[in-house]
Amino acid sequence: MDKLKNMDDMNNKRAVVLFSGGLDSSTVLKIAIDEGFEVIPLTFFYNQRHKTEIGHAKKIVKFFNLKNHVIVSLDFGQIKGSALIDLSMDVPKNRIKENRVRQDLNETGETGNVDDIPVTYVPARNTVFLSYALAVAEVNMAGDIFIGANHIDYSGYPDCRPDYLRAFEKMANLATKASVTGEINFKINAPLLKLTKKDIIIRAFEIGAPLELTHSCYDPVEGLACGVCDSCILRRRGFEEAKIKDPAKYYKG
Repeated sequence: MDKLKNMDDMNNKRAVVLFSGGLDSSTVLKIAIDEGFEVIPLTFFYNQRHKTEIGHAKKIVKFFNLKNHVIVSLDFGQIKGSALIDLSMDVPKNRIKENRVRQDLNETGETGNVDDIPVTYVPARNTVFLSYALAVAEVNMAGDIFIGANHIDYSGYPDCRPDYLRAFEKMANLATKASVTGEINFKINAPLLKLTKKDIIIRAFEIGAPLELTHSCYDPVEGLACGVCDSCILRRRGFEEAKIKDPAKYYKG
């Protein structure tokens, strides 16, 4: 009984956070810290075009004085299929015009009308990342995994949907030694799932996430944000609507 109680205490205090160094994941990292978790930030180098984000992630980890940052190298470059990992493909620019790329939600919170999925979608990326996070969580006896998935202001990726995250959570509790032996009940936390980008930025500002250290651009130019990819447009619009100055530096060429 005492052993189980200790396991519960440990699970309640430790969490793996999928952490790219971007706006959303940095907000989620601060949320997990504020909720009292001992966080394990998990960052991936996967031959992404915007690998500069890893440097931003390191700076934010240092900002929070975290000592257990895990960086995993994967070779998505051999898989290709996405403009984020295949340099022969162009990252769409100015794809988002006056109307948001936003999913219509029915009363259950599921996807209604799905927009075209852009070429920046990386095949099965969140599934791969969450699987690594699950492994790190099991080894470290962490019952919680945090992800910055967003279902409102995003580019239409299918692995950001609520039903996908619920399915992964169910799988996690079926497929690991720690769960089937009753040591851990894994939980996938997506605190930004139904927030607009404006609301995410306001939340980040209010809780003291280091917005000035975050990186959002898919296709940086000379180390600066391009300003016209989906991610840049959503970020800039969110800051404008939140009436908060965007500290990101954008390419002027």
